[in-house]
Amino acid sequence: MNMPSDSTVPAAAPNPLERFVAVIPAGGVGTRLWPLSRAAAPKFLHDLTGSGSTLIRATYDRLKPLAQGRFLVVTGRAHEAAVCRQIPELAAEDLVLESEPKDSGAAIGLAAAILYRRDPETIMGSFAADQVISPDSVFQAAVLEAVHTAASGGGRGKIVTIGIEPTHPSTGFGYIREGSALEVEGAPSARSVAEFVEKPSLEVAEKYLASGEYLWNAGMFVAPVALMLEHLAANQPELHAGLMEIADAWDTPERDEVTARVWPTLPKIAIDYAVAEPAAAAGDVAVVPGAFRWDDVGDFAAIGRLNSAREDEAVTVIGEGARVFADSASGVVVSDTKRVIALIGIEDVVIVDTPDALLVTTKEHAQKVKGAVDALKASGDTDVL
Repeated sequence: MNMPSDSTVPAAAPNPLERFVAVIPAGGVGTRLWPLSRAAAPKFLHDLTGSGSTLIRATYDRLKPLAQGRFLVVTGRAHEAAVCRQIPELAAEDLVLESEPKDSGAAIGLAAAILYRRDPETIMGSFAADQVISPDSVFQAAVLEAVHTAASGGGRGKIVTIGIEPTHPSTGFGYIREGSALEVEGAPSARSVAEFVEKPSLEVAEKYLASGEYLWNAGMFVAPVALMLEHLAANQPELHAGLMEIADAWDTPERDEVTARVWPTLPKIAIDYAVAEPAAAAGDVAVVPGAFRWDDVGDFAAIGRLNSAREDEAVTVIGEGARVFADSASGVVVSDTKRVIALIGIEDVVIVDTPDALLVTTKEHAQKVKGAVDALKASGDTDVL
């Protein structure tokens, strides 16, 4: 039977994943993990889970099946060699080097601006280099939903955050209050964002958890670069103008001159304040819940939690060739030396032994390590920072 001459086969709907580029901001020193994490070797360059993979390498591998080689890594110029060693597949044009830290607004904003100049239809996904996530399959499913949600709406799309389903009333994380369900093909769990809220008191956190309406804010964003830049321009016009000037020169011989001139003048602001919160107020932000295990490895107590499977009795030992003897003891030992460390009759201790600095504290006081770093900086002992 002959088909009518004017019949056509409907074109397949475009797959938004083909427009997806994974952005990995790799910044911050991780002062609560001193003396392991330092300015010259921040926490994302370390294997903190005993997996055999550093945090930034694990982040890259987790995103690889989705990004298919489309990456942009933003890090400090001082970390260029280490990042390239850990991710040798990364092309030179996909590495963005900051001469000085300018907070996440500038780092993620510059990535958005560069990607927009290369292809204004890009959907970017920003995922910090220093988070621990498992299992990868559940994370990837959430990102896929976020990409579909970012591409929804027939044009402008949505800025999408992946919120972590809370397991306890944490006072250390910001929260996202979920709004109404969205009807997005390929993203059955997508919802609108009613608001972002700051780190709460324990009493308030308990109410958030009991309500079932709140997710932890892990700082993960998936969005059309055009929409990100639209909100950046509206809320931080000076930052937007500077980033677009740099992006215009990025893939040209003028890159170094323009960046050296403009980058130091940019205001410091977090991406949450520059884009996410005002965009949520405008109704342009959605959330996809993530049921995966997530930890931002904020202190040495977190390392103990993450490495429980490797515990020798009650002591978690991290470090190749670490020499630890424990008797009636518990806690975390991180060793970067061959020195023998003996723990006898001591509970929940944290010991971090490096060639030029030794930290001794407890899990309960692990958050206070940042104070030691501040004191050392004030006293001029910057050689160990």
